[in-house]
Amino acid sequence: MTEEGSGNVTGKYVYCIIKSSEPRDFGRIGIGEGDNQVYTVHHEDLAAVVSDTPIRIYDPTRENVLAHEFVNETVMRERTVIPMSFGTLFRTEDDIIELIKSTYHAFDDVLQKMEDKIEFGLKVLWDRDRVIETLEEENEEIARLKDEIDRNAQSSTYFARMQLGRLVESALEDAGNRYVRDIHESLKPAAVASRSNKPIGDRMILNAAFLVERDREKAFDERVKEVSRKYEEALSFRYTGPWPPYNFVNIKLKLEKVGS
Repeated sequence: MTEEGSGNVTGKYVYCIIKSSEPRDFGRIGIGEGDNQVYTVHHEDLAAVVSDTPIRIYDPTRENVLAHEFVNETVMRERTVIPMSFGTLFRTEDDIIELIKSTYHAFDDVLQKMEDKIEFGLKVLWDRDRVIETLEEENEEIARLKDEIDRNAQSSTYFARMQLGRLVESALEDAGNRYVRDIHESLKPAAVASRSNKPIGDRMILNAAFLVERDREKAFDERVKEVSRKYEEALSFRYTGPWPPYNFVNIKLKLEKVGS
């Protein structure tokens, strides 16, 4: 896909909302061609972080998404941010000010709740075959039925194999739930909140986001390291962040499409 639009009419790309009364310049790090200047548009003590851009539809390519995230991460180093969705464009500065005016109380409330908080992502994958081997050793019923099938390979029934399969799947589900519960319990003392998202693929058992006080970042890191060492033989951990609190901000905005 290509990025479509008039290409001649200039609009404003909005990255996030912050608490700020003073104009701020974040440098030429904006999305699109030409290293666009990133700056603030204000209403009272709130500001939108924006850059100028031709009115267009930005495709979520890797380059564009990374540019969007890089601006938010840069601003996040010194401010609490409400991240806007990728591809949020307005025609004029006045349109952005009108948005802040109309949603002022919601933005202000979220910024207070998110103040000095950051997000970390944690994806946990397991080695399914290794977990099954452990279950076959530790679960007496599975071990007994597997041994019976192995000893009577020629005469073992389809029913017996189906029964073994169901036992293994049930034990896997229980094991996965135990892992997830224990990981959450291990990390809970160092986090303000957590959110579980749908796992991706057969190997992933946990896809979660954690909201952490900025001054508790090191404590949270240590707990992730501890629980990952505990399960290093069966599980692999993919830990990312810090990020703006993407998973913990829920403001519904009715935005006019740039093409309308």
